[in-house]
Amino acid sequence: MSSKDTYYIGVDVGTGSARAALVKQDGTLVASSTEATQTWRDSQDHRIFEQSTTDIWSGICKTVKAVLQETKVSPSDVKGLGFDATCSLAVTDMNGEPITVTKGDKLGQVGERNIVLWADHRAEEEAELINSTGSNVLDYVGGVMSLEMEIPKTLWLKRHMKPELFSRCQFFDLPDFLTYRATGDNLRSTCSLTCKCSYVPNSGWQAEFFQKIGLGEFVDNHYKQLGGADGQILTAGFPVGMGLSKKAAEELGLVEGTPVGSAVIDAYAGWLGTVAARYTEGGKLSEFVPTLDESKHRLAACAGTSTCHIVQSPQGVFVNGVWGPYKDPVFPGWWMNEGGQSSTGQLIDFMITTHPAYGKLKALAEERKTSIHEVLHDELEKLQAELGAESFTEITKDMHFYPDLHGNRSPIADPRMRGSIVGLALDDGLGDLARKFNLTMEAIALQTRHIVDEMNAKGHTIRSIYMSGGQAKNIALMQLFADTCNMPVVLPKSSGAAVVLGAAMLGRFAAELEPGKHNTEAECDTRWKIMVVGTLIAPAASTKEKKLLEAKYKIFRESIEIQQRWRKEMEEATK
Repeated sequence: MSSKDTYYIGVDVGTGSARAALVKQDGTLVASSTEATQTWRDSQDHRIFEQSTTDIWSGICKTVKAVLQETKVSPSDVKGLGFDATCSLAVTDMNGEPITVTKGDKLGQVGERNIVLWADHRAEEEAELINSTGSNVLDYVGGVMSLEMEIPKTLWLKRHMKPELFSRCQFFDLPDFLTYRATGDNLRSTCSLTCKCSYVPNSGWQAEFFQKIGLGEFVDNHYKQLGGADGQILTAGFPVGMGLSKKAAEELGLVEGTPVGSAVIDAYAGWLGTVAARYTEGGKLSEFVPTLDESKHRLAACAGTSTCHIVQSPQGVFVNGVWGPYKDPVFPGWWMNEGGQSSTGQLIDFMITTHPAYGKLKALAEERKTSIHEVLHDELEKLQAELGAESFTEITKDMHFYPDLHGNRSPIADPRMRGSIVGLALDDGLGDLARKFNLTMEAIALQTRHIVDEMNAKGHTIRSIYMSGGQAKNIALMQLFADTCNMPVVLPKSSGAAVVLGAAMLGRFAAELEPGKHNTEAECDTRWKIMVVGTLIAPAASTKEKKLLEAKYKIFRESIEIQQRWRKEMEEATK
């Protein structure tokens, strides 16, 4: 590589891996490397998901060194570094040593398993307590705080940990831990504190809230365990401290002092990496060049294990069951809302791998030297021909699936919701698996429409969906989104790279923004002009399929009401 080129590194920590990407000044991805990360489960408690910052940091170091080694780029040519990560709770002592979060006698001791993963649902009782307070904190999380957020999990730790051990802990949303580990500076991000830690826009930490739920020590110690006291928080990409510490620079193979941008949650990195895109349609680049104001019409969906749906607005919009509005997480002066589905990619995998025909599916994929999803698509085409059906939707017209096997994040905000299927037959063959595969994608698309409809009903004006994450490779699912939501879906140039490219942008922001000389209008202009090009998928459902999807959406909404009514009837029966 030419030494005159300027590079940035983005680091993306997802649910199952850490990834680093080396990116040129113009946004070209030069190289990337991925390392798997470990997740611990509890065979006696399905709610438990735990990880390790030590394991994750080790993976990050390996991937950063790998992209430098592959490209022969000099560390001195890397001018900035940015991080994104899942919204998981990382716990350390005041020196940054990992503190065990696993229930039992090791809880609160120094130990490797120090992350309560975002998907961990142990804090249901704590979330219920928080939701009973009526605090104004709840206004900024859609009226109901999810048990996936950091304060319910922190309260669970308080209730189960010895007081003298709890008092020595500091608590991070994982993106903020990574900038702390990289720089040694404990400055927190607006994205993490506002979106996941109950930091209220324009007024900060709410003392009465913490005192009411049993975390009054945070108030007494001036929030040293949470950070962000006296408004000391940073909008995305603002430089953190003096850049890379000597220790972190040596571990990463980079130069001490390399600027590090304030981090974001992974879904917000996906927003950064996609939502300003110009798009191609039919191979031709659209002449429309979007302005920052256009962002209010574009929903960014970051879809991997789960899916987050993010939209920006010039004013705060309050949507029941949708998190936010959050102020300044990415663009100064702008607000964002975040909807979500707790299980999407994970749900598709679950429905496939637990079916009796999964073994046959794998064997056929190996025999044909293709993916299991291609085999299922072929099987659906075969069924379509046999039935004389116009679309895959028609194949499953008498089957209906409600997909909340792991509870509902948005827009119902009810962790007790569960999945249901109507239309089962005495069939365990490959054709049945193909139907259920399509039915699962259909259910995810219908729920996406439910979230979009609720956002627009409360004041948003979403007209298109911008995808990132692994699911963007699933073109059949993307077409279902376009047809079900009746709006175009725009795919990034590289579906797997959009999030890590967003992280690299944070490194560029940090390198280009002079500390103490931030100009809001210039910052926004800088961020927006860095963004990318995508490919548009337009709605293409026939009149018949539109009618089928409308009928299915009506049934989808009714299935929610039925489940809630049945739950109430059973609760009354057990009194």
